[in-house]
Order: sequence, then C-alpha cells, then structure tokens
Amino acid sequence: MPTRMRFTIRRTLATAAVAALAAVFPAPSGAHAASRESRPVYSYAHAVREAVWVDTGLDADGDGRTDRVAADIVRPSEPARQGRKVPVIMDASPYYSCCGRGNESQRKTYDAQGRVVRMPLFYDNYFVPRGYAFVGVDLTGTNRSDGCVDVGGRAEIQSAKAVIDWLNGRARAYTSRTGSRTVGAGWTNGRTGMIGKSWDGTIANGVAATGVRGLRTIVPISAISSWYDYYFAQGAPLYDGGPDELAGYVENDAAHAYCAAVRKELADGSPRSGDWTPLWTGRDYVKDAAEVRASVFLAHGMQDLNVRTKHFGQWWDALAAHGVQRKIWLSQTGHVDPFDYRRGAWVDTLHRWFDHELLGYDNGVDREPMADIERHPDQWVTSRAWPPHGTRTTTLRPAAGARAGVGTLGLRPATGTETFTDDPALGETDWAARLTTPTPEKAGFLTAPLGRDLRLSGSSRVTVTVTPTTTSAHLSAVLVDLGPDTVRDYADAAEGITTLTGRTCWGESTAGDSACFKKTAARTVRTDYTVFSRGWADLGHHASLRRGVPLTPGKAVTMTLDLAATDHVVPRGHRLALVVAGTDKDLIDPPSTRPALTLDLARTSARLPLTGGTAAFTRATAGGTTAAPAPRRLTGVGTPDLTGHLPAP
Repeated sequence: MPTRMRFTIRRTLATAAVAALAAVFPAPSGAHAASRESRPVYSYAHAVREAVWVDTGLDADGDGRTDRVAADIVRPSEPARQGRKVPVIMDASPYYSCCGRGNESQRKTYDAQGRVVRMPLFYDNYFVPRGYAFVGVDLTGTNRSDGCVDVGGRAEIQSAKAVIDWLNGRARAYTSRTGSRTVGAGWTNGRTGMIGKSWDGTIANGVAATGVRGLRTIVPISAISSWYDYYFAQGAPLYDGGPDELAGYVENDAAHAYCAAVRKELADGSPRSGDWTPLWTGRDYVKDAAEVRASVFLAHGMQDLNVRTKHFGQWWDALAAHGVQRKIWLSQTGHVDPFDYRRGAWVDTLHRWFDHELLGYDNGVDREPMADIERHPDQWVTSRAWPPHGTRTTTLRPAAGARAGVGTLGLRPATGTETFTDDPALGETDWAARLTTPTPEKAGFLTAPLGRDLRLSGSSRVTVTVTPTTTSAHLSAVLVDLGPDTVRDYADAAEGITTLTGRTCWGESTAGDSACFKKTAARTVRTDYTVFSRGWADLGHHASLRRGVPLTPGKAVTMTLDLAATDHVVPRGHRLALVVAGTDKDLIDPPSTRPALTLDLARTSARLPLTGGTAAFTRATAGGTTAAPAPRRLTGVGTPDLTGHLPAP
C-alpha cells in the first residue's frame, strides 16, 4: 500500500468541478470501476463552523430538563450551496477541554461567537477539503455539554448516538445549550463514521453495539470493549480506583456540582472485590456484538498495558462470529495512535477506508489483506485474514525439569507439582529475566530452542489447578519469547515512540488550526526476552465472576486464565516459555495474604493459537538448534508508568 500522503497539484476549473462531483456522489452499489479517491477541492479556510446542542432524551443530572450535548461542526461550504449533501466523520470525546487529544494534547478553542476555531487532530484539516464534515462531540457532562459522566454507560453512549440520530433526522438539536431555537442537519446525507482513541474509541464501540442506523463504520483505536476488563482481570483488581474517580477527572464544573448521585452510583456499583455487578453488564459491549451494523477498522498496540489487548481480542472474535466486515492494525507500541507510529500509511489507509465506507468508492481497500502487523520496529507484514488461515488451538503442557521451578513445555501430559510463593515486589520482567534460574516466586516452563519460527495469532488460555495455603490468592500467567531482539520500548513513558521537533502537514491550515504535527520515530531497546501475552485472575473467582469466595487452605482449585490477544513470532533459535506466578508487580494489586501455591502439572495446560497447529509446534521443536544464551537482566524496559490509571488521551 502507499506509505506517504498523496499531494494534489493545481487543476483547471473544469477538472476541479469534475473532482468535486466525484467527492460527493458515491459509486453505484456493487460497481467495479477503477480505483477512486476524494480530492481536496473544497476550501478549509471558508468551511462552515457551527455548534449545535443535541437533545439526548435523558436527564442524568436531574435538573428537570433533558440533557443536551454540544457538537462542534466543521463542514465544507460549497456542497450545501450547490444542493449536495456530505457524510460525517465524528469523534465523541470527554477530553476536549480537560486533557486534550493526541500526542500534543490539543484542546478545542473557540471564537467570540462560540464557534470552534481549533479542532484537535488532523481529521477536519484533511477530510473537510475532501468533501466530509467533521463533528467533535463533547460527551455528556464534559466541556460544553449538559448531563453527567457515567463512564461508558447509558448516558455517554446515548449522548453520541443522539448526534447520529440528529444527523439522520431522528433527534432534535438547538442553537444553544438552553435556548429554544431548533436547527436541522439538512447538509448531510446521514452516513457517519466514528473514530477515536481510548475513551473516544470505546464510545464508538458502544454506539455501534446499539445498532444505530446511519453509523456506517467505526475506527476504534486502543479502545475498551468491556469496562469490567479495564478495571479487573477475572476478579483480580488491575487499577487502584474506579469509574467514579475517572468521572470526576473529566467532568465540567456543572457536572461536578450536580452529579454527585451519579458518581455515588458508579462507586457503589464497582466494588474492589472484583465481582461482576449490573454496572459492568451495562458497560459490556461485547455481549451486544450481534447488533453491530457498522464495519470496524480496529487499531491496537500489542504492548498496551493501559487498555490491554484482551479488549480488542474479545471484540474482534465477537464481531467475527456475527459476520461484521473488519480490518485490523497491530503495532509493537503501547497506548499509541497509528498517526504517531506509521503516519503516512495510516492517513492513506484511513482516507481510502472512509472513501469506501462513506462515499461508496470501489477503491479496493476491502479486498486488501485484513491485517497489518508490526513484526519489528517499523517493519510490517500483512495477513489476508486474521487470525491467519491454518491457525489452530494447540494444547501444550508443562512438565517438571531437572531443577525445581525450571520445567519444560511440550505436547505430552506430565505428572508432579511445582510450588511458588507470591512476591508482590516482583513482576513479569523479573520472572522472564530469571526463567532459566530456579526462584521461589514463579514456576517457569520452556521449550527447547526452536528449529523453526513459531507464530501465535489470537487469544490464549491457561488452565491451572493449584492448591493455596491461604484464603485468598491472585494468579498471573505470561507467555515469553526467550531470546535476543530489538523491540519498541513500550514501557518508556512514551510507550514506543520518540517525539521529534520537525513537523509534517496533513491537510489545510488556518491561523487558528494548524494541520502540521510533530514528527515521531520509533524508540527501541535491545532485550533478551519479550513478554508478549498476559493473563491475570483472582483465584477466589474460579467458580464465577459474579461473586468471589474465600479459598480453603490446602484445597485444590481449578481456574482458566484468559490471556490477552497478540500476533507474535517466536523465531528460530529462541524458546517459547510459560510462567505461572502470583502478583504481577504494578499490573495487578496483591491479595491480602501472601500465599504459597502448589501447581498440579497433570491438570495444568496452555491452549495457544498456533499458525499450523500441533504440526507446526512439532516441526519447530523437533531436533533443535544451538542453545540460546541465558538471558541478561533487562534494564531498558521497566515497569510501565500507569500514573493516573486512565484510558489516556
């Protein structure tokens, strides 16, 4: 695919007129015409800038009138004057005033009349000249909107859905927050695409799960698919805090004054016990995947330890089960937007995606490989399907080795036990660095050095049977690629990128809104091991997520841990390893006790999504190669900084 932005030369008036028509009239359904693309033929400087307040039909703040959410609009002026209607690209966000958007934390700015001057990010600069409107929605209770922040709940989803309803003539909007003058959206054909990173992309997932008519596509970037899984991992608490604190962080002054009851509901409904409550059911979009009518172009960092990759994995699988059109990008970064790690290719692909989904252009983007995967920093491969055809769940089994705590990983069932003691002062990087050394806080199991590459694509599950010595225990299971490599430094504060001083421009600028953004480059580190998939659980929730129970010391418990989705190749000469341990330092909170756990190897297994299945594993582990060197203690990648524990801007 092209890897840099296409630049448009000057045209004659006749050529521009033809291009303008092409930008607003979609190709006939099912057409197989030559590739087409929208062109920047409209003036960004003279675009219409307006604000409307859309009635959500809810009264979350209890002031006796239904809440209105602010939608700031930038749209080309020429189509409306000529009687033509345009599609909409929309980003619904809680961050437009509190925190900012993108790598440079841009906020909305306004003129004296309250019209938006600067819209964060490049979407309006790039797409408005190409015949799209851009709509930036302040989620309920944030910036200039009424209502209360309910962190992915009914009010937030409805606040974004109501704007799509208004764009399609099914809802009412006003020219001010409190006035009575209504305004229509006659300038749009109602076809809408939602985009956004983190919380913004989460809202896109949630709105799509309502099945709202008019929403044609969503582009969720590093987005949450179930809010329970943001705060807990099968009962194990991930972050110290809850959705009530998150609401207080982003809400506007009015919401802070009037929404104490909503914050209390959030706090009461999300106890730190890890129990699945009705609050989480209302914020689980995966269960409603059957309602999704929009196509989905998903992007996620495979080392995202904020919005972990379980979110995209379970969402992707649910969408696939219901036949939703899908495309995916997977990077080596943490919580980073593709604009900041593969800028030219991202803008080009996003352009063609929206042209296809919102303008109906037969440009071939739907026939390209489904997946783009970053295999090494700035080195990408593609897959026609994801997970690739031929991927099969393969059951591997741990076995005791010559030394206690350093076992083997293979296809044959084993007997015996391994014992480890939870040490909250240590985590996955400590375990991986000492895989070939017996240590008391973990049980490690390794293959021999591989004779062939071995690819894992999708989500893994590890079933363990353990006997605890205390009434509470947390578990971690991680997959490790043991061998030297250069990777993006995802645990650095910038999560795999370095921001440079130079800028590149994507679209048109005005005095108040520049289309030029700071360049970035891959931030890399040399490592002797890579933790590439993780899963955590509270052992007391082995029977049900609905309610955890105290453990009986000395009584064996069986539990299956869901490991986060990934696409990783363990190369020839490296070893694949499984670690089972207790608390993963700084990634889950420790239990109230310090248990020792005895692992029953005969009833422990790992089900991994291997490309080529069991046969591929057999070929990769047959024979062997020169032994890989023992790992050095990694100093370049430390524990990720999750200060604030927010689905970061």
